[in-house]
Amino acid sequence: MINLKKSPTLFSITFSLAIATITNLGASIAWAGDPFRTTNPRNIDSKTEAAFIAIFREGNYKQARQFLDQATEGGSNEPLVYAMKASLYYDSANLEEMRVYADKTLQTAEKLKEKDPLRGNLYLAVGHFMEGAYLLKKGSYLEAVSKTGQVFDYLETASKIDPNDPEFNLLRGYLDLFLSKYTPFSQSEQVIVRFEKYASPNYLKNRALTTTYRDLKKYDKAMEYMDKAIAETPENPELQYLKGQLLRLQGRANKNLDQLKASQSYFEMAKQKEDQLPQSVVIQVNHEYNAVKDEIQKLEANPNLSEF
Repeated sequence: MINLKKSPTLFSITFSLAIATITNLGASIAWAGDPFRTTNPRNIDSKTEAAFIAIFREGNYKQARQFLDQATEGGSNEPLVYAMKASLYYDSANLEEMRVYADKTLQTAEKLKEKDPLRGNLYLAVGHFMEGAYLLKKGSYLEAVSKTGQVFDYLETASKIDPNDPEFNLLRGYLDLFLSKYTPFSQSEQVIVRFEKYASPNYLKNRALTTTYRDLKKYDKAMEYMDKAIAETPENPELQYLKGQLLRLQGRANKNLDQLKASQSYFEMAKQKEDQLPQSVVIQVNHEYNAVKDEIQKLEANPNLSEF
C-alpha cells in the first residue's frame, strides 16, 4: 500500500475528494446480515440499515436523511450513523454541522473500540479524516495535514487485527485508489489488485474500480466494472449518471455518435430522480447533460469533426 504518512501533499490533494465517499462507504459495514463478512457479522438497528439501502442501492439521499434522523433521535452507540450524517452535511456544504457529527463519530468509535477493536479503530480513522477535511475546507492546510498521522495510525492498528478484513480493505483501499492517480501505473496496479481481491461488497468495489480506471483514462476497462456495478443496482441514479459520464468520455474520444446518444439517455434517466440526489450531483448531471447534447449536434453536423 502507499505510505501516506510520507506523502502529506498527495494526501491533502485527495482529502476533500475522498471524504464523502469514505464516510459513506463506511456506512455499509454494519448492515444487518453484514454484506462484508460471512463470518463474525455485525448487526445494527433497522433505521441505519434502511439508510444504507437508501443511499447505496437506491441512490436516495433524501430518504436516507430521514432514516438517519430517526436512528439518532435517542442517541446511538454506532459511529457509522454519525459518520453518515457528517458526510451528508459535507455534501450540502454545511461544514459546522459536519464537524459536530465528525466529533460524535470519534466519541462513539472510542467507546466501540473496547468491544470491537477493528471497527472502533476504523471509525477513529474516519472521524479524524473528517476533521481533517473540515480543516482543509477552512483553509487550515497544516492542521489538516497533521491529521494524516492519526488517520493512518488507527488504520495500521486495524490492519494488525485483521489485514484481510473486507471492511478495512474497502476503506483503506479507497484512499489508496484516490492516491494511485498520482503514482506510476505499476504502483496503481498493485493497489487495484489488492482492492479487488479483498474489498466488499462487490457493487461498491466495482463502482470504485470504475472511477479509478476512468481517471486513468482506461475507459474500456472502466466500463467493464461499470456494467458489473449497475447490473446489481440498476435503479440507482448516481450509477446511471456515472455510466452516462463514462459513455460521454468514450464517445468524445472515439467521435462515436452512438456512444454520445447512449450517454444522453443515461443522463436523462438520472435526471428523472434528481430529487433524490445531493445538489452538487444534480448540478453536475445537468451540466454534462447539456454538454453532451451540444456535442451530439456538432458531430451530427460534421461527422468528420476533429475535436469538440
